[in-house]
Amino acid sequence: MDSRSFTQALMLIIALSTIQITIAQNSPQDYVDAHNAARAAVNVGPVHWNETLAAYAQNYASQRIGDCQLVHSGGPYGENIFWGLGREFTAADAVNAWVDEKKYYDYSSNTCASGQVCGHYTQVVWAKSTSIGCARVKCNSGAIFIVCEYYPPGNIVGQRPY
Repeated sequence: MDSRSFTQALMLIIALSTIQITIAQNSPQDYVDAHNAARAAVNVGPVHWNETLAAYAQNYASQRIGDCQLVHSGGPYGENIFWGLGREFTAADAVNAWVDEKKYYDYSSNTCASGQVCGHYTQVVWAKSTSIGCARVKCNSGAIFIVCEYYPPGNIVGQRPY
């Protein structure tokens, strides 16, 4: 093998390795693990992957490829959506962004701090939501859109997440 062929083969191997890493960081188990870490921190039981929810999430994410807008599907499930541009955002990045809202949630009053959002966090840790399905797409703009569906849905008015 000449040096040019060797270099091309090496570059192909590196490229394929990068693809595998990206896929691995967005597997169903990656979404489940990220959710369950946040849930365990507040003594809430685990979620499990659900293929029906995942199919719904994938269908909806595919609809967002053209515009990548943070618009909810309006479907029958609880739903969190994430958008990021500038790098290959992963399952953990999305879930961590949602969980970062914890700092705005006051359990004693069951409210978010004034002017802040915390409903993504409360959905992640909603004790009665036991099944999730998520999907990730790269939009035409290059941005990443991630959506997770939850069943039963959380964020029921007047109820605490746990």
